[in-house]
Amino acid sequence: MNPIPQIEPSELRQRLEAGEHLNLIDVREDEEVAAGMIPGARHIPMNQIPARLEEIDPDQEVIFICRSGYRSERVCEYLQQHGYDNCINMTGGMLQWNAEE
Repeated sequence: MNPIPQIEPSELRQRLEAGEHLNLIDVREDEEVAAGMIPGARHIPMNQIPARLEEIDPDQEVIFICRSGYRSERVCEYLQQHGYDNCINMTGGMLQWNAEE
């Protein structure tokens, strides 16, 4: 398996502020996203990913987000095993995103 590409929250913020249209998926649980999400992100809880693969374009770059970066990296590994080569993990998750605001 290839190493999972990573993006720092600061780089993601710069890309969003530059107007780049990004495909963001937040894999946290419902009660976690109720506290706030990155604008434009879609919510697909981690445990629903296998059943909702058709919602994820394997040809498009997708940035995955969770609380700390661990679950989103596991999702990237799972998708990579299923032929998705454009998955990127946001390092540090929403904890780091919120700390950098």
